[in-house]
Amino acid sequence: MEKDRTELVKRNCAEIIGEDKIKEYIKKGVVYCGYECSGEIHLGHLVTILKLLDLQKAGIKVKILLADWHTWLNQKGNWDFVNQQLKSWEKGFKSVGLNAEIIKGTSFQRKPEYIDDVLKLALDVTVNRGIRAMQQVARDIENAKISQIIYPLMQIVDVKALKVNFVVAGTDQRKIYMLGKDLSSRINLQDAVYLYTPLIPSLRGAEGKMSSSVKESFVSIRDTKEEIKRKIKGAYCKQGDVLNNPILAVCKLIIFPKFGKMDIKRDKKFGKDMNFNNYEELEKAFESGELHALDLKNAVADYLEEILAPIRKNWK
Repeated sequence: MEKDRTELVKRNCAEIIGEDKIKEYIKKGVVYCGYECSGEIHLGHLVTILKLLDLQKAGIKVKILLADWHTWLNQKGNWDFVNQQLKSWEKGFKSVGLNAEIIKGTSFQRKPEYIDDVLKLALDVTVNRGIRAMQQVARDIENAKISQIIYPLMQIVDVKALKVNFVVAGTDQRKIYMLGKDLSSRINLQDAVYLYTPLIPSLRGAEGKMSSSVKESFVSIRDTKEEIKRKIKGAYCKQGDVLNNPILAVCKLIIFPKFGKMDIKRDKKFGKDMNFNNYEELEKAFESGELHALDLKNAVADYLEEILAPIRKNWK
């Protein structure tokens, strides 16, 4: 049983920092993942949501941070916009099946002891290192504002303030949390297991990660069946290309973790239906040309509709 719980924690991670502490911390585990509240909740966020569901199944308490102050500091909208988004994101997370404690950032980040910790870190972090920590997260990093250097310091203090021993984040957050580990003694930051999940590439191809700020680069968890089919049909999926392929990434990071298999229906004139029990088999078939890109896209659209239909229904 303990082995099964540990495997749930570890699966589908790109990297784990503190893996040797999983067995110890899982006994009284608390995990958090923070989200900027801007744009739509999309498949990129669903990767971390599925990871949180894994930890929930392993008996670990889940906290979701809706990072209103972070969103504002990262120039993702004015304060009124951020607060409107916060309400939408709270509805979204309540619809995905997580039994989580949803926490608004400013509900605890305005406390004096929190601000003291942020300022203690500020004494030890150079401007250059602060910018480097934000390189994959900040909007318009070439013209970085002081607010965007405060951001990673706050994210480090969040781990302490939320009293967690597990952290789930995309790989783009790695430099921020590793900065925190380097400076942990400055604020008495507790040890934690850091679980980094891979990023889903943009549907448009080689332009970075899926992002709600780039039109047609993402599938929202609120998209209709018709919108899902249209976006997946138009997505980059060059035959045989297994690198930076958003369709394959969706298979690996969302469909297989959810269903444990994939069945591909094909027109009889192109051969029999195909069944895959793991992602590696599917990738090999796609790379060799045995599995055609269009057949793969059609199957992915159907599976996504199966995942997202109940989320749309539960959205209140």
